[in-house]
Amino acid sequence: MNSKQRVSTALRRTGLPDRVPLQFDLCHSLLEKFGAKYGVPVHYTPSYYEDVTYRLSGNELRLAMGSDCVIVGASLPRGYQHPVDAEGCPTNEFGMKMRQGPVYMEVIEHPLRAVEEPQQVADFPFPDPLADGRFDDAARYIAQYRADYFIVGDMELTMFDMMAQLVGLEKLLVDMASNKPYVPALIEKTKTFALAIGKKLAGLGVDGIWAGDDFGAQNGMLISPRMWRKYFKENYRQVYAELKAVNPDILILQHCDGAVAPILGDWIDVGLQVFNPVQPNVPGHEPEALKQQFGDRLSFWGAIDQQNLLPFGTPADIEADVKAKISVLGRGGGYMVAPAHVIQSDTPEENVEAFIAAVKKHGVYS
Repeated sequence: MNSKQRVSTALRRTGLPDRVPLQFDLCHSLLEKFGAKYGVPVHYTPSYYEDVTYRLSGNELRLAMGSDCVIVGASLPRGYQHPVDAEGCPTNEFGMKMRQGPVYMEVIEHPLRAVEEPQQVADFPFPDPLADGRFDDAARYIAQYRADYFIVGDMELTMFDMMAQLVGLEKLLVDMASNKPYVPALIEKTKTFALAIGKKLAGLGVDGIWAGDDFGAQNGMLISPRMWRKYFKENYRQVYAELKAVNPDILILQHCDGAVAPILGDWIDVGLQVFNPVQPNVPGHEPEALKQQFGDRLSFWGAIDQQNLLPFGTPADIEADVKAKISVLGRGGGYMVAPAHVIQSDTPEENVEAFIAAVKKHGVYS
C-alpha cells in the first residue's frame, strides 16, 4: 500500500491497512533542526492564524521522516505579510494582536472585545477567504502528492475557536450563557468564512477536511453538552453537509482538544467520521472505552501525549505508549497515530524519532 491507500483504508474502516498510518506536526524550531539533519529545505505556508502555520508547513520534511499525510490549507494572500509592531507583536488579518507566549502565540487584543449587538458583527470586516494567492501552496501540494499521500485540507477555527479569539474566551462564554443576541450572528459569520475555505479545498481535491473547534479542557467541557447542542450541533450538520455536497467522498475530520466524550455521539449523528486529537489523560478518553463505544462508527486520529510523554518520557516510555494505543485504538483498523498537538520545542529530537520508529515497529498488521 502507498500512504494514501493506507490512511484511507484505516480511517474509512474498509479493512486493515498494511500498518497503522502516521501523522505529526512540528513547531518552528523542530522543523529547522530536522530540516538541517535530513537535508530537506523547509517550506513555510504562513496562515492567517499563527498556530495553523505549523499544520501546513514542512510537508516535504514530514514526508521524508515518515508521515503518511500532506496537510494543506489557506495561507496569507499573495504578497501580504502581517504587520509587526516595535515590540515584535504581529496583527493578523482579523485584527487580532498577538505575542509569543511560553509555547504558543497568544492573542493579547481581541478586536470584538466590546461586541454586544448583531449589527457590530455585521459591520466588522473579515478578510476575503478566497483572496488571490491564498491557495497557491495548497494547489501545488495537491497536484504533486495526491496520487501517493492522503491530503488533508485544514479548516480549523471553524466557529467557536475563531469566536473566542475575536471576542475573548471569558466574555464569549458569559455571553453565550446569557443568550446575547450577537452570538448567533457571529457563529454564522465565522461559519461562512470557514466554509468558503473548506469548500475551496474540497474542490481542489483534498481527501479529507479537518474542521477544528476546542470545546474541551483538561477536566471536562468548556461549555455544557446542552449548550453545544443549542449553538453548534446543527451548524456542524450544515458544515459537513455542504462539504459533502462538493465531494460526497470527502472524509470529515474534526479537531477538538480536551475532554469531549459527552458530545461525540451527537457529533457522529451530524456526520463526523474521524475524531482528532483524542487528547489522552482526560476524563472519558480512555482508549478502550472510546473504542468500545464509538469504534464501529468513528475513527480516531491522535492519542499520543505531547504534554508530558514526548517531552519528558524516555524512548522506552514512548514506545510502550505507542504500542498500547495501537493495540486498542488500532484494533480492527480505524486509527491513525499522531501526537495530540503540534510537537513543541521542549521535545528532544531523539524522542520525536523514537515516536516515529515505534509506530513503524508496532503498527504492522500481521
